Amino acid sequence: MKLLTIITAVLLGAIPTLAQQQPIDKKATPETRQLLHNMAALLDKGVILGHQDDLAYGMQWAYKPGESDVKRLTGQYPGVFGWELGRLEKDSTHNLDGVPFDSIVVYMKWVYENGGINTFSWHFNDPVTKATAWSTNPNTVKSIIPGGAHHGAYKAYLDKLAVYLHKIKNDKGEGIPLLFRPFHEHTGNWFWWGKSSCTPEEFKAIWQFTVTYLRDVKQLHNLLYAYSAADFATEKEYLERYPGDAYVDVLGFDAYCNKDVAHFVKDLNNRLSILQQVAATHHKVPALTEVGNINTPQSEWWTKTFGPVLEKYKMSYALFWRNGPKEGAFIPYEGRVSAADFIKFATQPPVILLNQLQTTAVYKK
Repeated sequence: MKLLTIITAVLLGAIPTLAQQQPIDKKATPETRQLLHNMAALLDKGVILGHQDDLAYGMQWAYKPGESDVKRLTGQYPGVFGWELGRLEKDSTHNLDGVPFDSIVVYMKWVYENGGINTFSWHFNDPVTKATAWSTNPNTVKSIIPGGAHHGAYKAYLDKLAVYLHKIKNDKGEGIPLLFRPFHEHTGNWFWWGKSSCTPEEFKAIWQFTVTYLRDVKQLHNLLYAYSAADFATEKEYLERYPGDAYVDVLGFDAYCNKDVAHFVKDLNNRLSILQQVAATHHKVPALTEVGNINTPQSEWWTKTFGPVLEKYKMSYALFWRNGPKEGAFIPYEGRVSAADFIKFATQPPVILLNQLQTTAVYKK
């Protein structure tokens, strides 16, 4: 049963305030509205496990139909699937991680047909300098907002994005609901849209223009928009560049564990607490939009470190980063020290996998 074909009345009974929250797009498709409702309703049920590029490749395999590193360990697929559209703006046939754009369309359709959730990020090149997303030109955002000297160049990027997104349709020719994370990790200093490269007002302006252009000019009514920060210590810092409730559907942040596990636990607790409160105040769905511990060297990190923190908060999903052959694995695979512990973590509450999205009572007609 599709995640997006559940009786609305059942879902609305779970969390009345959030479930009644409508997408910021007043013309959002019925299934896009339903997706937001479902994500809100599931907050009382658990957190959906997500994985970047899960269907495309993993450790020691690539582009094999039906494969998944999560499925190899747990027997089930994750419920949220992350994708990357970087280099689409360059008319490339493959994204910056080497995944064919045509394949991503196929993967997204499969996820939708099997009741999962698609989310995508876009590490796109600087429209002014043509440098990668990991550049820090202090004038780019100022130059591409409305009235800027290079505003047309940015619109040309969005035009290419819109053409691609219009290809992602179901069998009826309708746009598949997608969760878009534009300008993610903006509280960091490593992207050209980061806090060291633009003012809060400039960041808000480019975000607001992006939403308005895709929605009103390009007529993409199947998108939900996620505000996805990097590091922050206070609510004020988290909201400093917030573009406003009329431009955001989901609130989240990205967090990665390094060797200092104790610091990670303390920081994650602080940020999740802030996020949960801000989401409640602004009537938005909260999520851990990226998370990971590369190669997970601690044997019980999943059940003794990460799990106990996560279960204290109501988050829609937690998206673990990709298992890249060069970068390393954020989901363990057979033989890794934390593999058995991951199985325990992923196959018991509060974690929700794809099969549970299909069979849990919340979804039954």
